[in-house]
Amino acid sequence: MSDNEEGQGPKSTFSTYVAEGDQLFQKGEYVKAIESFSTALSVQPDDKNCLVARSRCYLKLGDAESALKDAETSLKDNKDFFKGLYQKAEALYTMGDFEFALVYYHRGNKLRPELQEFRLGIQKAQEAIVNSVGSPSSVKLENKGDLSFFHKSNGVRSKHKRESKKHGQKMGKNEKTAKELLGELYSDREYLEKLLQDEDLIKGKIRTGERVQDLIVGCISYLDTRTAFWQQQKPIYARQRDRKLMQQQWNRHLHKPPSDPTRYVLDSLEEIDTALSSGNTDSGLKKARELMKVVKEWSGEVLPNKREVLGNLHSCIGNALMDLGNMDKALHHHEKDLELAKKGNLMDSKSRALDNIGRVYARIGKFQQAIEVWEEKLPLVCGGLEKAWLFHEIGRCYLELKRYSEARDYGSRSLIAADDISDEKWQLNASVLMAQAELKLGNYKACVLHFEGALDRAKLLQDDSASEAIQKLSENIVYILGQCK
Repeated sequence: MSDNEEGQGPKSTFSTYVAEGDQLFQKGEYVKAIESFSTALSVQPDDKNCLVARSRCYLKLGDAESALKDAETSLKDNKDFFKGLYQKAEALYTMGDFEFALVYYHRGNKLRPELQEFRLGIQKAQEAIVNSVGSPSSVKLENKGDLSFFHKSNGVRSKHKRESKKHGQKMGKNEKTAKELLGELYSDREYLEKLLQDEDLIKGKIRTGERVQDLIVGCISYLDTRTAFWQQQKPIYARQRDRKLMQQQWNRHLHKPPSDPTRYVLDSLEEIDTALSSGNTDSGLKKARELMKVVKEWSGEVLPNKREVLGNLHSCIGNALMDLGNMDKALHHHEKDLELAKKGNLMDSKSRALDNIGRVYARIGKFQQAIEVWEEKLPLVCGGLEKAWLFHEIGRCYLELKRYSEARDYGSRSLIAADDISDEKWQLNASVLMAQAELKLGNYKACVLHFEGALDRAKLLQDDSASEAIQKLSENIVYILGQCK
């Protein structure tokens, strides 16, 4: 490579390479997609969304270690980056580290309870651990971060490893289970076991110097490990049930359900979320509509949580339409989400729908309607961050309606919620809201105090534009107070 070539670097922009990687991922060309995302990362090395995108590619190729490395890098500067948490959980699950995967699914669910991916991740990780440990009571994780169950499940995988060393022996009553789990690979396992009985063969070595016996034992060990892993992922009875359901649906639907509808829906929802989060609104909207058509044709037997999935899709479509400025249709889809949530008594989905309906009303200037919807959501709010946000938004609506006392009160509630979780960003936002309300009420001293508090937080956040704006406004108010004296 010449000096000129070396100095040129990437010939396109970061966003171009990311878009190219996304397209290749959709086509299933994961190796090429990795190349595109890697080039994009050479331009912006710490872009967390790009790291997650490349991690997904690695996972599709079975390279869970590289997937985990990218996921962890995406969390380097922000431990609460929900996409990075989900991707780390997925990588750990693929590697068979079900307990740690469960921890990260729980962390993500605590931060973003409205996302179905984390709930389904918790479910599948718990099932995998139950199948390993054999006791459902030992895998109950609380949202408070209770890790006590690790003491109960210590040595689960080491137990599998010890058992997998008994090569050349039949698996007894587990033979049928292994045969069903391994499928076509089971005949390979039988062949390898027969080779172990050839004493002359196993004494030999290959050109690299490795013993033939070690190679054969290693292959059998791998298959035994896979047997344990697949057993943990999905029990035999569940596989048989899925197969039977698929056969029953074959003639009843235009579209044959995939072998794992839940996995298919999860992957599709993740692709939709990635498209919407990265600004590809039209693409995300198209994918959501296509998936909705497919899901509507499935029965409740194929997809037990069909109502929840449809609600999630209505939510995605509504958010996309809101971004595109089509508020009437956006409102329609969010109301459909709310309707499905109420029918299924799905509290998380109901909270999400009320959240989005309120946002639509606020965007079109119907502040009173937004307040009513958001106040209906209040009893459903769990996390401190969501409380801080919701109290602030209700307060902003009251400020727009010139009901300044109510705006101040909700600003105060937002600040208390933000203080509880030590979130400086929402402490700043709440302080500014309270200062604005006090200003309108003529309480100038209280207004200055709140602006000073907001200024301190803006400096801690290194938000120069906010600091400058607050500083000027505070100085003007202080000047006015001086003139009044």
